Amino acid sequence: MTWLDDRAVAVITGAAVGDALGGATEGWTPEQIEERHGGRVTGIVGPWYPDWRNARPIAPYHKGDGHVTDDTLMTRALVEVYAKRREHLDAYAVAEDLVPLMIGEPRWVPELESTALLLQRVFLAEKWMVARLHYGHVDPREAGVGNVVNCGAAMYVAPVGLANPGDPRGAYAEAIDLTGAHQSSYGREAAGVFAAMVAASVAPGASLDDVVAAALDVAHDGTAAALRAVVGAFDGWNAPPRTDEEERALARLVRETVAPFDSVGPAYRQMSMDARRPSRTRSIEELPAALGLVLGHRGDYRGAVLGAVNYGRDADSIAVMAGAVCAGLGGTSAVPADWLDAVEEASRMDIRETGRLMASAAADILSADRERAAARLRDIDAIDRAPAAAPAGGTT
Repeated sequence: MTWLDDRAVAVITGAAVGDALGGATEGWTPEQIEERHGGRVTGIVGPWYPDWRNARPIAPYHKGDGHVTDDTLMTRALVEVYAKRREHLDAYAVAEDLVPLMIGEPRWVPELESTALLLQRVFLAEKWMVARLHYGHVDPREAGVGNVVNCGAAMYVAPVGLANPGDPRGAYAEAIDLTGAHQSSYGREAAGVFAAMVAASVAPGASLDDVVAAALDVAHDGTAAALRAVVGAFDGWNAPPRTDEEERALARLVRETVAPFDSVGPAYRQMSMDARRPSRTRSIEELPAALGLVLGHRGDYRGAVLGAVNYGRDADSIAVMAGAVCAGLGGTSAVPADWLDAVEEASRMDIRETGRLMASAAADILSADRERAAARLRDIDAIDRAPAAAPAGGTT
């Protein structure tokens, strides 16, 4: 394995395992999770409702039991677009390649326990792309305007960080362009910042401090404020939680720190009246919460992911983000093999292969980047060496 192979497989599998574990607790409070499972969740658990197919008609999905959710399915689809184009992506790639995958290629959907279109599994915020781009023929760069502002774009954007390894600003710019087809406001901003964090995490020799610095460097508005608040809350924090009570205290600290920036409100399933509307002062909850759990566990994959799983609310997406960053820093050895094997078997997916596919595409992208950079340097040198231009109208 090359460094890029290892980190690509790590990020993709690390995010997917977090997704599968967190799906089982999504939407609930920490107290409800402990009551349902007889204590804190420590690994793969079954669905919240035994009769999962009929319990929630609006979302008849088999969450739990190691099943990945739409976060991973969308990530896989984005990787396939990178593998096809083998170049940096923009909003037009979403319209021309990602949306056709969503509506034209049946694939196994673990939560439906059947082969289906990706469109038939994704949330309404992702169906928006199909309505706007395929049917509405909206300019892809503006199609995200009007959508619910949530973590929908951020949840699957980790591959953008892998296409820009060691270049957080490049990852941010690419993610902002690409997700304009899907999101706006702080939902789009979170996607850009998360991609930057992944790009920073997979640089050789990267540390958790480097990830934090990258996030704060590119973030704007409420997203920046939320991230700064989280970083401040963990200033001087050196020891990860060692007991269940310390884990609970960590989760409370994260929630209290993020709550002022979150528009959803205290009850995740009964959102506030101004939830998920565009704003320059708000942030999605998932990204700063994930960073808080990563900081609280000092980059430890297992601790940060389980912290997200037991945090509840949008647990799967929080675990995706925490898992991707920790795996990017730690490599493939950071992702527990027993969890990954179980998730791959339960979901009928070769998730490691998705990572290898992304690594192959990223290698080609880096090769082209190197050629462009060399050509640009030659152009700059030529400009520096060029003689001064004669004044307009001839010599004097």
